[in-house]
This record gives sequence, structure tokens and C-alpha cells, in this order.
Amino acid sequence: MTTLSDTTRTTSPTTTSPATATEAKDPHRSTARPRLRAQADGMAVASFILGLLGTLVLNILLGPCALVLGGLSLARGTTRRGRALLGITLGAADLLLLALLTTTDGTLSWHIGG
Repeated sequence: MTTLSDTTRTTSPTTTSPATATEAKDPHRSTARPRLRAQADGMAVASFILGLLGTLVLNILLGPCALVLGGLSLARGTTRRGRALLGITLGAADLLLLALLTTTDGTLSWHIGG
């Protein structure tokens, strides 16, 4: 009686798939794409969160960060394209809000009251 582990040890692949042939040529290429894609997805989410936080506090710092991270994630081919675009939009809104606050009140932050 043959167990599963014996079967996997004794059988050898008869044909090589294109992915296996690519891995044999360049072993770093197969692991680099998913890692870059995961980093790009993380940058898209970070861009959205920083853009959202920038509308409330520190818009002078968080707005440009959201713009840069959103642009980088789109350039690296993120699967979360909508979040990256929202991050870019919110980052631009942060900078517009900063310009509005600076021209109306002469300040760089929100304040409630007189």
C-alpha cells in the first residue's frame, strides 16, 4: 500500500509548466511580483487613510504623503485602484483645505469658535 508521501516522492513531473521554467531561469522574479503587488496594495490603503486623516489634522503633512503614496501604488500596479484614487483625491482636498484655511483665517489648522 502506497501512502501519499511515498507517491509524491516517487513521481516526477513529466512536463514543466511555463511558471516552473521561468522560476528555473530567474528564481527571484517569481517571488518579486507578489511582494511588490502586496506593497502596492498597502500603499493604496495607507494613502486613503492618510488622506482621510489629513482632512481633520496635519493636512500640511498628510496631504502630500497621501498624494505620493497613491501615485506610487498606481505606478506599481495595485489591485486596490479605487483606494489609491481616493487617497490621491483626499490628499488634493487636504491641500485645498489648507489653502482655504490659510487665506481665510491665516492659520494652518482647524479651530472651532471665535
